Amino acid sequence: MAAERVVVIGAGYVGLTTAACLAGLGHRVVCADVDPAKVERLRAGAVDILEPRLPELVAEGRRTGRLAFALGAGRAMRDSAGEPRVVFLCVPTPSDPQGRADLGAVEAVLADIEGELAAGDVLVVKSTVPIGATAWIGDRLGRADVGLAANPEFLREGTAVHDFLNPDRIVVGASDAAAASQVARLYDGLDAPLVSTDPVSAELIKYASNGYLAVRLSYVNDLAALCEAVGGDIGAVTAGMGHDPRIGSRYLAPGPGWGGSCLPKDSRALLNLASARGVDLAVLRGAADANREQRERVVAKILAAGGGRARVAVLGLTFKAGTNDLRDSPAVAIAERLAAEAEVVAYDPAVRSSTTRLAGGTVVDDVELAVKGAAVVAVLTDWPEFRALDWVRVASLMEGTGVVDVRNHLDPAAVRDSGLHWYGTGWADRGTPTPA
Repeated sequence: MAAERVVVIGAGYVGLTTAACLAGLGHRVVCADVDPAKVERLRAGAVDILEPRLPELVAEGRRTGRLAFALGAGRAMRDSAGEPRVVFLCVPTPSDPQGRADLGAVEAVLADIEGELAAGDVLVVKSTVPIGATAWIGDRLGRADVGLAANPEFLREGTAVHDFLNPDRIVVGASDAAAASQVARLYDGLDAPLVSTDPVSAELIKYASNGYLAVRLSYVNDLAALCEAVGGDIGAVTAGMGHDPRIGSRYLAPGPGWGGSCLPKDSRALLNLASARGVDLAVLRGAADANREQRERVVAKILAAGGGRARVAVLGLTFKAGTNDLRDSPAVAIAERLAAEAEVVAYDPAVRSSTTRLAGGTVVDDVELAVKGAAVVAVLTDWPEFRALDWVRVASLMEGTGVVDVRNHLDPAAVRDSGLHWYGTGWADRGTPTPA
C-alpha cells in the first residue's frame, strides 16, 4: 500500500481516531484542531479521550513521524503542501432539538482552507452532515480541480479504534471516479466490503443505519416492559430472537434508553429531513417517542424501589461504559429527572466531580460516598467495576435495600446474598418493585 499524504481537520473522537489509525496504516498525517491547549497536549502525547488503544496509536504515530498536530486547518494545509492530499473534515455538526444541523464549524474550515487547496487534492466529508451537504460544499468551493467525496464514519465510542481497523463496510460517495478511488486506497489492507456510491446515498447510509439501530433498541425496551407485565423473561426472549439470522443477537439488550453523540442527533436529523420533504417516518418517530417513555419508566421504577425515601445513588453517568462522553447520555437525563423528586448523588469512574455538573444533583469521586445513606442504588451504566462491587459493604452503607439494575449488568445472586433487593429489567417477578 502506497503511503498517502493526509490532513485530518478536527481532533475529536472521529478526527483523532481517523488520524491515528491512518498513520498506523502507514500514511503521513497532519491532524488539526482549533483548541491550542488540546494541540499542545497531543503534541506532548496526552490523549484526553477515553478510548482503548488510541493513546498507543498516537504515541506510535508521533514516534515514527507519521502523525503530527497543527493548530488550525490552514496551518495543517501549509505544513502538508507540495503533493496531492486527502483532506478529511471531522468537525462537530451539532443539531438543535428539531434536528437542524449547525454547519458553522464546516463553514469556518472551508474559509480557512479554500486558499490552501491545490489541484489534485480530495476533500472528504467524514462529519455527519445534512443530506446534500457534500454537494453544497462543492458548490461553495467552486473548484473543479479538487475532488470531493463523502466517507461517513461508523465508529462506536469505546471501540472506535477497533471499528476503524475492522470495519463492517467502507462507504465512499463521490461523483468523480478518481476521487472515489483515491479515498478507497487509504483503506487498502482492511478486510471490508467497499460500498461505492453517490454522495447523497453515502450521507443517507449513515443516517439510515443509526435510525434503524434506534428503532431496534426502542423495540427491545418495549419488549422488556411487556415481559414485566405478562411474566416473560427478556433474556430468553432476546436469545430466542437472536438465533434468527434475519434478526441476529446484537443490539437486543434492554437499558435506560438510547443516547450518545450519534443516535439521538441522527434520528432527529432524519425525521426533520423526511418531514421537510413530506415523508412521514412513522416507525422512527415512534422509536423516538418510545425512547422518551423508557426513561420515564426507569425513573418510576427507581423511585418505587426507594420506597418514597429521599436519597438515590446513581452509578454511571456516561452514555456507555468505556467512554467519558456525557453527550445526550440517558443516564444523565434520568439522574436529572430523579433530582427533581429526590436527593441524587452520582458516581462514575470516568468523570470527575470537579469538571462535571448534574442539574439538581451531586457528583462525587468515590462510590462509597454515593451509596452512603441511599434508599436505592440505580445502576445506569454497565461499568465492570459496578459488577465487582462488595455488595455486603454497599448494603452496610445504605439505608434502604433496593438496587435497580437498569442494564441487567450485575450478578443478581451477589446482590441478594448481601440482603439487598435486585430489580432487573424485563422479568415480572424481579423487574418491577412495588411502591411502599
